[in-house]
Amino acid sequence: MSEVKVNKISPRSGTEVTLGDSGDTFTIPSGATINNQGTATNFGATGSASWNTTVKTGDFTAVAGEGYFVNTTSGEIDVTLPAGSPGAVVAVKDYANTWDTNNCVIITNSSEKIGGSTQNATLSTEGLAVTLIYIDSTQGWLVTDDGTQSVAVTNPYMVATGGTITTSGNDKIHTFTGPGTFQVTKTATSAADNLVSYVVVAGGGGGGGATGHGGGGGAGGYREVVSPSSPYTGSPLNGYPTPGNRITVTATAFPITVGGAGTGAASTPNTPGVQGGTSTFSTISSAGGGGGQTPGSPAGNGGSGGGAGGPDPSSNYRGDGNTPPTTPSQGNNGGPSRYTSPNYGGGGGGGAGAAGTAGTTTAGGPGGNGVTSSINGTPTARAGGGGGSSYQGGGPNAGGAGGGGTGTIGGPSPNQANATVGTDNTGGGGGGGESGVPSAGGKNGGSGIVIIRYRFQ
Repeated sequence: MSEVKVNKISPRSGTEVTLGDSGDTFTIPSGATINNQGTATNFGATGSASWNTTVKTGDFTAVAGEGYFVNTTSGEIDVTLPAGSPGAVVAVKDYANTWDTNNCVIITNSSEKIGGSTQNATLSTEGLAVTLIYIDSTQGWLVTDDGTQSVAVTNPYMVATGGTITTSGNDKIHTFTGPGTFQVTKTATSAADNLVSYVVVAGGGGGGGATGHGGGGGAGGYREVVSPSSPYTGSPLNGYPTPGNRITVTATAFPITVGGAGTGAASTPNTPGVQGGTSTFSTISSAGGGGGQTPGSPAGNGGSGGGAGGPDPSSNYRGDGNTPPTTPSQGNNGGPSRYTSPNYGGGGGGGAGAAGTAGTTTAGGPGGNGVTSSINGTPTARAGGGGGSSYQGGGPNAGGAGGGGTGTIGGPSPNQANATVGTDNTGGGGGGGESGVPSAGGKNGGSGIVIIRYRFQ
């Protein structure tokens, strides 16, 4: 075997040097290095990667031409692609077989694409190895070799903004305590995942009061759907079985209205509590709670009805709930008052879960209880009715569970106790007021709330 030792090979003419003939083999010995200072063409760089054996355990930016072993044992890892140029290649491999638990997410570079989409790609298959090659601006990076484009799927779930966003398991939760917009920027691949869960609660009604013995304010209307795609423990008012209650979103803006609190009766004669404000999401509307009655004025109808006041005999006409009617019912009736001289008890406001209780000769009727839902990840009661007022020291005139305010306790000091307001963002009714105490008027209800839940991973 002959040997040629030179420092440089230059062409005799032209710009090319040819090494050997077709069929010849050139062997690079172990330990030798080829240092490319120019451009390698037809040399195996396109479509293959040189694997970096330093295991990646955190987010990083890939370099064209390299492959990486990605260990997601401690959590998700984001791999940002380099700027695309035709023929550029990047490869990744599940180092510890944990991508099914903690994903490897391929992040696009600026507005470049993966498989024709500008969405990031999620790799969630245990043990997967994927090679991506940049082709052009139309398709961007395409999966080759050890996977298919269907393996490196883009996010198949909904993407949205608006309100205060939290998570529970695989679901995102958007909570609105005031007006806002639920903006869906991307719908889910599966139509079933675009059916969202929601709770829509209106503002609670104000309590009646002033010169008479006021009824409690009714709770704001309560409406709910538990979607099979984003399940949780819902209230008994889950309206999913009725198709008209379901909301399947599209990629658009959904204005949200959150009902304000109904004002309690002022300290002037014959003033009922004011109905709470309406809450809305898409086609769903919950009516504000009815105001509690003051003698001479009717109790208010609404999501739940206001309680009746006394001593006017006509005050036994309490407010009607579920007005306008929905299926399931969005609320219940207020309670009647008790008219037996010289003691009177106002009726409790209706709640989402029960009607208001009638007043007695010694105490105001408790407000109707609300209902409990875990839509935000924690069991929470909402839409309780306000308690009715009482005369001559009777009590406790409790508000219904779910934010209902307590009714006034009248009578001589020190037994007196003023009514309390409904709790904000529960739709609770305000407590009924009572004459002969420092704060005779009824109290405000609580503002409403809108909560939306859907699967995001």
